Amino acid sequence: MAEGSSKLAPRVSHPARWYLVPVLTGALVAIVLGLLARVEAIAPGTYPGGCFRLFFSDTLHLKAWFATAALALAVTQLLSAAWMFGKLPWRRPAWIGVLHRWTGRLVLVLTLPIAYHCIFRIGLQATSGRVLAHSFLGCAFYGAFAAKILVVRLRRFPDSALATAGGLLFALLLAVWYVSALWLFRSTGVRL
Repeated sequence: MAEGSSKLAPRVSHPARWYLVPVLTGALVAIVLGLLARVEAIAPGTYPGGCFRLFFSDTLHLKAWFATAALALAVTQLLSAAWMFGKLPWRRPAWIGVLHRWTGRLVLVLTLPIAYHCIFRIGLQATSGRVLAHSFLGCAFYGAFAAKILVVRLRRFPDSALATAGGLLFALLLAVWYVSALWLFRSTGVRL
């Protein structure tokens, strides 16, 4: 490990059954969100209006840009985690943990309005493979978020479990962004 990484709190090792706690919690969160999403029959080519859109042209663009900002912060999360655990060649600064925690919080804050609109205004959709994938991946993202928070807070897992939970969370956010925001940007001609 890199110099300065000893400031991280030690993790206690416990039996493998402890892995079931975050896995089952994450699965439960994902299933509950899927069940909360009411199934609506939306006519092809239509999109329900949102509750808010701020300064964006519509709710769909607000969600796409919020998701893009969340993904950018998630990249920061990935890099700061690598820095904290000595995977980058630079010495770990004292502020990196604070940066990591606050970017994680901001990812959650940015994705909550998206989730609210997707769950309570649109519901679980199966109008196309992309839309169905988006619905399932969105639920899985919050399940993985809950699982990662448990891995962090319980401190009963090795660092590899934390890295796996964080990597899965990042991969799910990237996948949700790919089938939603990137799809919108490509279909409307927005260049990133």
